Amino acid sequence: MSATSPRRTWRTGRSRPAAVALAVVVAAAGTATLVSCGTDSDGGGSSSPFSERPTAPDTASFSGAPPSSVASAAESAVASAHASRSAAAASASAAASSFEASVSAETARAGKAAENALKDVKGQGNAMSDVAMTGKPRAQTGGLLAVVVTITNRTDTKASYAVRVDFLDSAGKTVETRYVGAEDLGPGEKAQPLAISRKPAEPVLTPRLSKAQRY
Repeated sequence: MSATSPRRTWRTGRSRPAAVALAVVVAAAGTATLVSCGTDSDGGGSSSPFSERPTAPDTASFSGAPPSSVASAAESAVASAHASRSAAAASASAAASSFEASVSAETARAGKAAENALKDVKGQGNAMSDVAMTGKPRAQTGGLLAVVVTITNRTDTKASYAVRVDFLDSAGKTVETRYVGAEDLGPGEKAQPLAISRKPAEPVLTPRLSKAQRY
């Protein structure tokens, strides 16, 4: 080739440096478009697959106390339980008082007479074989401990009776004493006075027939 031959050009008529520069501009424009589509906040394009890191809760504002509604419900339940127990105790006391009131004044007078009759009696007395005891269900006594003392006149003449009932604790110690009696029972007649303990239901007491005197 001769030194005077003209410089060969690209078929497009542009020089090589110009074509390279154009390619760089196109690539940059494409990259900008992709970035714009990936960060579009108008909702028209696809959203970024990355999310922000969740923020930890502010525990400094926690009081550690239950909600007021829960606390109020708990207090209400406790108050209701106390009220129920108080009502049950009052009801039991009223039932016991009602049972005691049902024991006639005549029975109380007979008990006092029996106590006086036994003051000078030595030992168990002369009528232990004429007396027996049976328990009375607490459901019928308002929760009180009561025993039915059955007195039977086994003689052929009228007679009066005085009976002492002791209530013992688990150690066998007498913690309470009651007196009952019957006056002017005819031959073969029976009387069934009640001996009632006024001690609390606990500890449990045991009734014992201690003395019985016919006079």
